[in-house]
Amino acid sequence: MELHLVDATYELFRAHFSPRPTVRGRDGQVLNGVSGLIETLLALVRDEGATHIGCATDRVIRSFRNDLFAGYKSDAGVPRELLDQFPIAERAIQALGFRLWSMVDLEADDALATAAARWGDEPSVDRILICTPDKDMAQCVRGTRVVLRDRRRRITYDEAGVRAKWGVPPASIADLLALVGDASDGYPGIPGWGLKTAAAVLSRYGTMAAIPRRGSQWDVPGIRGAAVLAARLAAMEDEAALYLDLATLRTNAPLPESAPSDLAWRGARREAFEALCDDLGLEDLRTRPHRWRPD
Repeated sequence: MELHLVDATYELFRAHFSPRPTVRGRDGQVLNGVSGLIETLLALVRDEGATHIGCATDRVIRSFRNDLFAGYKSDAGVPRELLDQFPIAERAIQALGFRLWSMVDLEADDALATAAARWGDEPSVDRILICTPDKDMAQCVRGTRVVLRDRRRRITYDEAGVRAKWGVPPASIADLLALVGDASDGYPGIPGWGLKTAAAVLSRYGTMAAIPRRGSQWDVPGIRGAAVLAARLAAMEDEAALYLDLATLRTNAPLPESAPSDLAWRGARREAFEALCDDLGLEDLRTRPHRWRPD
């Protein structure tokens, strides 16, 4: 079997900000995100043939990482009309019959990383597709067995693909992000360290900890300003360690499923889904599911 692990928060954001006519429910509530999420999840099983699916969400955008670093991403600046769709999105996922992993202290990415680690060696699993374009998740890729799937661009990154895209193997992705920073997550990285330089250095040394703190000791050809870069890293050891901690995904999320077979999609729950559509005033969506659960 193949497992599809979906970053539903990403899909909600993408649908909300997509350039299409505004979808409004009862009382004029904007529901572009929820409507688009429903459509893309149904397309996953109807058009892409997915059979076993887990969907992770951020019930709140803040997580334990905000306690570690004040500048980490939060709900600041997120439109209220999008935030109001978060609980509706979770209800929709469950009504569609998909497994929902709603994260509070951890993030949706941590839930996906946990599932990939838990079932990566399961004999019954042929491949795990982590459905998101987020480069953070590339650290979970393993050979051709655990891959990153960008559904919008229809690109799949296995381990060789990760190396080609980001210049380092999956095991070095968190170190890469710690050095260059991640604007979407709100931490800056080490000044002067660009993507190409960091990738070249990590390709030689593997981890940030193994990089010599003197540029004269670097065995990496073609790097300009090695002495300055090494000195900055040495001077910011604590910050670099913090950024690495922020970038490293956790694999201990409390997922209730014990076996990959628990993720089998059996169809949408007709009563729950039709009630959701009625409550929201989205009558056009009532007949979109192509398969209903038998029970």
